[in-house]
Amino acid sequence: MTGTLTIAGLGPGSDALVTPEVSAALAAATDILGYAAYVARVPPRAGLALHPSDNREELQRAREALRLAAEGGQVVVVSSGDPGVFAMASAVFEALEQAPQYQELPIRVLPGITAMLAAAARAGAPLGHDFCAINLSDNLKPWAVIEKRLRLAAEADFSIALYNPRSASRREGFGRALAVLKEAGCGERLVIFARAISAPDEKIVTVTLNDATPEMADMRTLVIVGNSQTRRVGCWVYAPRQVR
Repeated sequence: MTGTLTIAGLGPGSDALVTPEVSAALAAATDILGYAAYVARVPPRAGLALHPSDNREELQRAREALRLAAEGGQVVVVSSGDPGVFAMASAVFEALEQAPQYQELPIRVLPGITAMLAAAARAGAPLGHDFCAINLSDNLKPWAVIEKRLRLAAEADFSIALYNPRSASRREGFGRALAVLKEAGCGERLVIFARAISAPDEKIVTVTLNDATPEMADMRTLVIVGNSQTRRVGCWVYAPRQVR
């Protein structure tokens, strides 16, 4: 096989946060595949074919990427943030598991700056101690699993990064998540709503969980729920390194 497959993270939005390694892979690519909004971030040029697709076509996209690479293409599958965090790397390897004829294909996964790390940096250091990340979308897992993980994360006193909090088709889930965390005794914890980080319309709002409402988040928002010791210092929010 003369082709290659690269799975790359485009970071949270700004071109300044795309790694040089990813930029080099994009410059050498013959084919770019990904969700349409992410493919649109790659400038067109001669010799480059862009293959945008819908957000819920991950496995189909991954299979097409494997096929194009096996035929000799220098293929890049793009995700926002990091491709290994709720993104396309897992989908590609799932497709590869189902297609053993492609398992000798050269594959690279290039990391990117995740939404939770970009948001945390803007806010201060809310992930400065133990933390976890939970995807609130129930498209690929039942809500009961999400609720169990929220309760256990609250019990363990993790800071919690919440991905995909609220969309047009999932308006109720984030409100339910907030209710679960309040029931778990997290009402006084600080919550950071970080929307469109690194984009021109970036916005960060910090409130207590008791004051948080579902309408404060959408699909461009990364939500960080602090642990019990997370606090403000001036305009910053941070989690102390020492647990008492």
